[in-house]
Amino acid sequence: MGLPEITDNNFQAEVIESATPTLVDFWAPWCGPCRMVAPILEQIDAEREDVRIVKLNVDDNQQTAAQFGVMSIPTMILFRNGQPIGQFVGAMPKPKIEKELDAALGA
Repeated sequence: MGLPEITDNNFQAEVIESATPTLVDFWAPWCGPCRMVAPILEQIDAEREDVRIVKLNVDDNQQTAAQFGVMSIPTMILFRNGQPIGQFVGAMPKPKIEKELDAALGA
């Protein structure tokens, strides 16, 4: 399985214009913590209807990463109605990610 990969080219359509709140995982293949958090994000994506999770490879899509000030990875930014409403940095356990999502989404 795996999360959908987005790029600089389709970020606007897939994230900014999305009707569903979207969590973007800014990652890179060489990043160990990114690989640790990936299966957790896949689980959350499968379990939750209220948020969509996608991945953006910062090596291949530096423009979008720079636009949102991503300095270290993994960085996850939650977008709703085209605006970033939450951001968290670093690998964290599933309950912590879910708590961050709930707080940002006002669940």
